[in-house]
Formats: sequence, C-alpha cells, structure tokens
Amino acid sequence: MPFTAVPLIAMLALAAHPDARVRPVPVVVGHGVVALTGPWAFHTGDDPRWADPAFDDSGWEMVDLAAPPNSHDGDVGLTGYVAGWTARGHARYSGYAWYRLHVTLSAAAGDSVALSGPSDVEDAYQIFVNGSLLGGSGRFDGPKPVVFGPQPRVFPLRLSRSPGRADGIDSADVVVAVRVWASPSTIAGAPRDAGGIHIAPAIGEASAIGARYRLQWLEVVNGLVVEVALPVSFLLLTVMAFSLYLTDRRDPSYLWLGAALVATGLLRGNQAFFFWTQAESANVFAVVKEVILTPLALGTWMMAWYSWLRPRAATIVPRAIAALTTSFALSQLFATPYSTPLVTQSISAVFQGISIGLHVCFAGMLVAIVYFGMRQHGLDSLAILAVVLMAIALFAYELSVLHVPGIWFPFGVGVSRAQFAYAGMDIALFALLLRRHLTAGHRAAAHAVATAAAAAA
Repeated sequence: MPFTAVPLIAMLALAAHPDARVRPVPVVVGHGVVALTGPWAFHTGDDPRWADPAFDDSGWEMVDLAAPPNSHDGDVGLTGYVAGWTARGHARYSGYAWYRLHVTLSAAAGDSVALSGPSDVEDAYQIFVNGSLLGGSGRFDGPKPVVFGPQPRVFPLRLSRSPGRADGIDSADVVVAVRVWASPSTIAGAPRDAGGIHIAPAIGEASAIGARYRLQWLEVVNGLVVEVALPVSFLLLTVMAFSLYLTDRRDPSYLWLGAALVATGLLRGNQAFFFWTQAESANVFAVVKEVILTPLALGTWMMAWYSWLRPRAATIVPRAIAALTTSFALSQLFATPYSTPLVTQSISAVFQGISIGLHVCFAGMLVAIVYFGMRQHGLDSLAILAVVLMAIALFAYELSVLHVPGIWFPFGVGVSRAQFAYAGMDIALFALLLRRHLTAGHRAAAHAVATAAAAAA
C-alpha cells in the first residue's frame, strides 16, 4: 500500500513556528494514505464544544501517535500500536478525553477522500470532522457509553473545498476531533499503557483507505483465528469421548471430559465472537466469560480428572468441587464491575481478591487429585502431561505472577501461552482416549476368548 509523505520543508516550517501546536498539519493525499500521527492536541475531560473546529486548543498538551518500528499490541498482533494516556502522565485516569488535529488536506480535484478510524481504542470513541459526527465505536446514548469490541472502520469525507487551483489540486482545512471514553474497570485491569487511541487514524484516497481497512481486518482475523480452531479441535475430542462412553457407560470420566471440552471451547470461541461481531457488549462479554464460562470450565475439568484418575477415599471431592465452583462464580459476579447495579469499583476490588484466592484453591485441588490418583494407581506420564498443559492454560494468572511470558508473535500473529498449551493438550488427550479405547478393546477380546474357552471346556 503506497503511503505519501508530508513534505519535509513544511514540517520544518511548522516546527520552527512559535505557534506550531495550533498550525494545521499539511497532508497531500495523492493516491495513498497518510497516518494522522500528529502531534495531536489532547485534553482529559468532556465538553461538546471541543468538537467545534473554531475552538482554541492551543493550551492543550500534545500527544504523538507515531508508532515505534515493528510495534504491535500485546494481544492479537495489531501493528502501529502506541501507548495510551496512562503511560503519558495520566495514570489511573478513566472517563472521557479528547484528541484534536488541524489538517490542511490537499487532493487531486474529483478524488474521493476517506478517513480510517482508530482500530484500537480503549474503550469507545466518536470521531468528528469540522464539528460533524461521522460515527465511531460504541453507543453513547446513555449515561455511560456501551462498549463493543474495537473494529476497523472507514468514514467517507464530504469536504467543502476551496476553488480548484490551476494545478488541478483542491485543498481544505480540516479539524479532526476524537472523543474517547475508557471505563474504570479497563484502566484498573489493563496494562500500564491503557487508555485512549492506540493506533492512529489515517486519511487518504478512498480506495487506498479501503485497502488499509481490509488489511486491518486481516490482522484482526489472523490474531483470533486460533480461538476458532481450538473449539473445533475440542469438539472433535468431545465426539470421541462421547463415543467411548457409549461403549462403556459405567465410566463417567468420558462425560465429564466432554463437558469440560465444550465449556472450554465456548470460553475460547467467545473471544473471537466478541471482536468479530458487534452482538455482545463488553459488559455482557465480561459476565459470560468471567461469571459463567470460566467457573464452568474449571469445575468440569476438576470433575473430569477426578473421574479419570479415581483417587480412593475421596467421595467428598465432587461436593467440594461443586461448592468451589459456585463460590467462584458468585465472587466473579461481584468482581466484574457493572455486572449488576450494586457493584461499585470498591466492591469489585474486594471480590477480585476473593476470586484470586478461590482460583488458587482450584489449583490446589487439582494437585491433590493428581497426587492421590497417581499414588494409588501408579504414575501415568501421559495423563500428567495432559493435566500440566491444561493447567498452563487455565491458571494463567498464577503463571503471570511468576513472570512466565503470556504471548508470543510468530509471523506477527499473537499466539498466547494458553493457546499453545491447549494445542498440546489436544494431542495428549487424543492419545489418552485412544489408549483407553485400545485397552478396552484388548480387555473385551481377552474376555471373549476366556468366555469361549470356558464354554468349550
């Protein structure tokens, strides 16, 4: 994708001018795209007058959205990532903030021009050009914005240009204003570079902006495609487990293993559903993930390994797992801000601590199940491998506290520690189920031989 450059002489002239912060940035569109890296005027707070192109923002602080080379976000691998406002002198600030940029736009007469919105923002935004609202991400029709997954967006521009010049170039003065809102829960729970715009908007000829839009969507899809592939592999293993149950209905471990795989598949697949669609708000996503699917996945995995390893004298374990799962789900409900009208930030902080403690209890219970199961029935290295890989995926918080890297970026695509662990677990579980099937087949054949021999005798 070709990118045009801002003339160096014009940039030097702006830098030398004493009022450079309020001078328009010259942008020559041509047939490419110019990233609007600024510097942007930035101010925390909220005032509808800040969308007005005539508003004087000369007293605002300046923010450069130019990304370091090879930068990307820490989740799916989106390129062009820059730190948010908490890393720029506004630590722990949540709420509204505005970005403003003055642009002198020049383009060939008759060319269509478009604006590419910021594809990574915390949490929601509205974008204005010369005071007119073009659109954004999220709903701003209530007391607090409703946040959805950030997605690439394109906004066609209809500008009132100056009369055509003799060289066939039209120009227009443009003020781009972006109103951003970041929730308190995002700022409290995100890394120290949270808040505001992370990928700069861009302006350019419409077809070039369209190509940029498709490239950004490709990054989003590539970064989350593993979250779809994993549930598919879990589904295949579930079918295998249920098929084995039909051959041996006395063994409930197959049912519990299938239930754990289904719960985990829903947990992982919901990530892609949130980011690829606008069907689930951030609050709904948090409740589904943290309050429903995460406790369900933990509880069913505990029961699956309890049924598989069969430690003796541990009949209380199923009741303990049920109680722990219920307690964890309730604590997660109150640890998730805005999950109910009663949950405030202070209440959430208390229950977050309780949830961490209960999560550690799950880890302790898993260790006890494996220890007593192996002690009574012997060492099973394949089962241990599957348990360890499952634990790496499910107990991400505990591993992060130990500073184990949480994500890698092969070929520029973010693949998390959990995704690698689940892929390995799939292989180990397939081997376990296949071994159980072959063992059962050998036993059935030996039983048939013994029965036939007894009948012949």
